[in-house]
Amino acid sequence: MRASAANCVLLYLYRQINTWDDYCAMQAKRRSRELKTSCRRRAGAWLRAVLVFAFAAVLPSGPQAQDITFFRIGTGSTGGTYFPIGGIIASGISKPPGSRECDAGGSCGVPGLIAVAQSTEGSVSNVLGIAAGKLESGFSQADISYWAYKGEGAFSKTGPIENLRAVANLFPESMHLVARRGAGIFSVEDLRGKRVSLDREGSGTRIDGLLVLRAYGLEIQDFQAEALSLGKAADLMRAGELDAFFMIAGTPANAIVNLADDALIALIPLDGPNADKLSKTYPFFTKDRIPAGTYFNTAATDTLSVGAQWLVSADLDDDLVYEITRALWHPSTRKLLDGGHPKGKKIGLDTALDGVAVPIHRGARRYYGEAGIELPPDSE
Repeated sequence: MRASAANCVLLYLYRQINTWDDYCAMQAKRRSRELKTSCRRRAGAWLRAVLVFAFAAVLPSGPQAQDITFFRIGTGSTGGTYFPIGGIIASGISKPPGSRECDAGGSCGVPGLIAVAQSTEGSVSNVLGIAAGKLESGFSQADISYWAYKGEGAFSKTGPIENLRAVANLFPESMHLVARRGAGIFSVEDLRGKRVSLDREGSGTRIDGLLVLRAYGLEIQDFQAEALSLGKAADLMRAGELDAFFMIAGTPANAIVNLADDALIALIPLDGPNADKLSKTYPFFTKDRIPAGTYFNTAATDTLSVGAQWLVSADLDDDLVYEITRALWHPSTRKLLDGGHPKGKKIGLDTALDGVAVPIHRGARRYYGEAGIELPPDSE
């Protein structure tokens, strides 16, 4: 890494610290200052350490400059599940120069790798970022991955993105239809005439939300459609200026947790013949249930889900992807996932290849082969 590139890394990582700071503020919204401070201390410590290494790389005498590999993980909004999970995985696979050895209690990641979770618009944005070389990797819903690779659905005009490859299937993502209490919304059909956010342009939530609405006989002109980030949607709902919003995320999603804690919302079920027909038409949708107690004062809610998958480009170095995959499934990363987020416990080697919608990268295939994991016949 040349000095100019390292300076760019410095600026970028500084911005990431501020993004994590915003995430921690959301975590602690309307809660104790101690929780907010604790989150900032945990999440910011690693990023600030990375800044030290990046700073060392720009010094003329710094031999580490040529040993660093910078690796971005495109995630989603800070209020969803992708961003915190991306941060945990980034920490697990990183091993900046100068780190203690794994067996001495240090990092067990890829030597010289600095991985950072980058907040993005979501699945579609991540897929396009990988294709354009703007991201080394990114998370995507299984349906978005499939459509992008095949050049269908939302990608019918842009054509197939054939260089997409998978590292792993991560966890199931539940479709949340969140309604403001008092808005008179008890079913999908009740959205007619309401102010509803479908998430931002470029998000998988928006694409799948439209599919759900059409399955229930609604088109976008039947309600006042908004394209809001999850954080903005939550703020407007808290202010009584938004009636409902869609969100696909692993449970629990932090922004929804905060609204539920203040008894401001209800979850609307996606079930019955309409949901059954949707699942048959689009097999990447599976039946799901958000258990009672996932969000305060909300009942068990039948819904639909899709898989969250970690993607890279086919052009990424085989050895690098092999080492990243090894680090992902290392016991040290397992501890981070189990303790860092409720959805982290759902990420497991036994489901790493479930429902993978695109071919598996050669480096990842090599790791899974050595680990005795059966590869799908069309994995490459």
